[in-house]
Amino acid sequence: MSRTLIVMVKEPRAGRVKTRLAQGIGTVGAAWWYRHQVAETIRVLRDPRWRLVLAMTPDGAGPVRMWPRGSVIVAQGGGDLGQRMHRLLTGFPGGPTVIIGSDIPGITPDHVWRAFRALGRADAVFGPAEDGGYWLVGLKNRRAAPPALFDGVRWSGPHALADTLDTLGGLTFALTDTMRDVDTTADLSAFRHDAMRGP
Repeated sequence: MSRTLIVMVKEPRAGRVKTRLAQGIGTVGAAWWYRHQVAETIRVLRDPRWRLVLAMTPDGAGPVRMWPRGSVIVAQGGGDLGQRMHRLLTGFPGGPTVIIGSDIPGITPDHVWRAFRALGRADAVFGPAEDGGYWLVGLKNRRAAPPALFDGVRWSGPHALADTLDTLGGLTFALTDTMRDVDTTADLSAFRHDAMRGP
């Protein structure tokens, strides 16, 4: 069974990525952080248990010099976040597909593997984020995706996960690890504090 892990990424140009983080550390600093974070994510999550795909926006953006050579890059396409994720979740042949964000320091292959394993007992899987959203979403079978999946979701807020669960129709779901993504300087400081404190 072939598994696909999709990392949603943006072209790391100053002023176009991590705009909320940039309010605290500047546009150049935010772009630098993001560029390095994506490179580390790719490095860590290359694993023989799945194929790793980068879904990039804007369409037409090419490889980034410091990201590993040979990375598979596809375009996210148009539409809002839900429309783009729906297209990605249903667009790859084979077995289960999982999508993650690109701003999750500390992510490991074990986090991803637990999500794929959850799809052995559920139709969909979500990785909750501490802010009420989610850092991971996956489907066992692309053909089972409801047409209304992600419709009406209030993104970037505390209702994103609950809203998405309401669009699943009759699909069963599982929840996996809760993780922290980095949107603001407070998020970045909290992650650094946790990293210094250790397990």
